[in-house]
Amino acid sequence: MLSIVIPVLNDGHRIEVTLSRLEEADLDCEVLIVDGGSEDGTTELATRKGVKVISAPRGRGSQLATGAERAIGNWLLFLHADTRPGPGWTTVIKRFMAEPNNRFRAAYFTFALDDPSPNARRLEKMVHWRCQTLGLPYGDQGFLISRDYYDRLGGYQPIPLMEDVEMVSHIKSHRLEQLPAIAMTSAERFQRDGYLLRPAKNLLCLALYFAGIPVTILEKLYR
Repeated sequence: MLSIVIPVLNDGHRIEVTLSRLEEADLDCEVLIVDGGSEDGTTELATRKGVKVISAPRGRGSQLATGAERAIGNWLLFLHADTRPGPGWTTVIKRFMAEPNNRFRAAYFTFALDDPSPNARRLEKMVHWRCQTLGLPYGDQGFLISRDYYDRLGGYQPIPLMEDVEMVSHIKSHRLEQLPAIAMTSAERFQRDGYLLRPAKNLLCLALYFAGIPVTILEKLYR
């Protein structure tokens, strides 16, 4: 069984589309919305959709960790609220989970943005390079992992930033696979902050993280 864990915080305008896409899935799965204190009707919307809603301390790392702890599936798929799996995603998910050798491997979707601009295509290529060269996919790309492997790695850490990097940094490159299906992510933050400035800030935070700068300081810089 697959458990899909989605951390939210005032994501009412994003989560409905994502949940509608998941409703179409031909999968034996549960969907858990992990709320960090929304005040915009996000949890009410999810409840109306028939999705299980649980609460956790605010912060993506702690919300993901809480969701994984409460999930009942022997496979876990972590998604962001503004990420929608693209065509064929259930097929590739089933294929990956069915392969016995993938019990101690993990996977992520191919990054895509819902923006037709050339800037979006350039960023997609940059993210592809990051994944292939550094082995560091974004959390926006989803993260599929067996319960056994997740527990062996120690799970998500309750940190406010870099929780995705911290997780995948413990996985050897040959145990991490890019799935042949896209994860369509909202381009809203790149359109707002700039297609140059936002990725540059991400790279700066990444470099500082690996240099040992505390996550609490990085969070202030990031925000």
